[in-house]
Amino acid sequence: MTISHTQLKAFHAVAVNGSFTRAAEQLCLSQPAVSDQVRKLEDYYGVMVFYRDKRLVRLTEVGERLYGLTRRLFDISVDAHDMLMDYRTLSTGALNLAVDAPVHVLPYVARFCSRYPGIDVKIETANTDEVLQRLFGHQADIALLGRTIEDDRLLSLPLRSDPMLAFVAHDHPWAQRESIRLGDLHDTPLVLRERGSMTRQCLEEEMATAGLRIRKAIEVDGREAAREAVAIGMGVGVVSATELGSDSRLRGLPIVDCQRRFTETLVCLRAQSSRRILTTFFNLVREGLAE
Repeated sequence: MTISHTQLKAFHAVAVNGSFTRAAEQLCLSQPAVSDQVRKLEDYYGVMVFYRDKRLVRLTEVGERLYGLTRRLFDISVDAHDMLMDYRTLSTGALNLAVDAPVHVLPYVARFCSRYPGIDVKIETANTDEVLQRLFGHQADIALLGRTIEDDRLLSLPLRSDPMLAFVAHDHPWAQRESIRLGDLHDTPLVLRERGSMTRQCLEEEMATAGLRIRKAIEVDGREAAREAVAIGMGVGVVSATELGSDSRLRGLPIVDCQRRFTETLVCLRAQSSRRILTTFFNLVREGLAE
């Protein structure tokens, strides 16, 4: 038998108040109920924790030692309550995001940090496959994926959908054009993202559907590496229209006959979705989408 928390709670209340009656009032119990819990404690262990008379309740030597322990026990209970309340009110805690493209989620993160400055927010970037692995491996609380995903284990929130955009160096022969067509990419040296990148997968599927051939100039790991490779003239790159950003070295070119769009979907594990920090972040994003 483990020691009864109810009996310890009754003992502690009597020790603090110096009275069974006041202890009963504090615990919202009857005085006989408190007396019964303390008596059961004494009987089970064969000890006496209080000297009792009609006007005074005093701790015995055993009672003094037990009171030292229960003070620590219930101080820790208060600390645990305070700590959990901090998390409940989001005055402390941590939120880890794994994203394929920070640009899509940063405005929401900024708003979240402004409202809840006590939360430590961390953002890690990777391709869509790696981001998903981090989420399922509990290395991230929320993931931003470059595709729509059907998985009962996930709670999903579609964030945006953007067209595919080609981009070239400022001195490339296409730099003065307003747009291109998919056929222009046929057998053209392309800067390709790594396997697992949705940018590469979408480009390959779109080209294959159109019966066009991909000619790889170089394969690079990550969006920034692709930008740098294109900027120095190694080939033509492809990106989501919102991800090119502002770079005087590069020129973005809409692909007018491209049907494929890049979707961005915010997801978390459904088993974790009731956590206050996650529901708060998702609700904040929904507010932003509705504006």
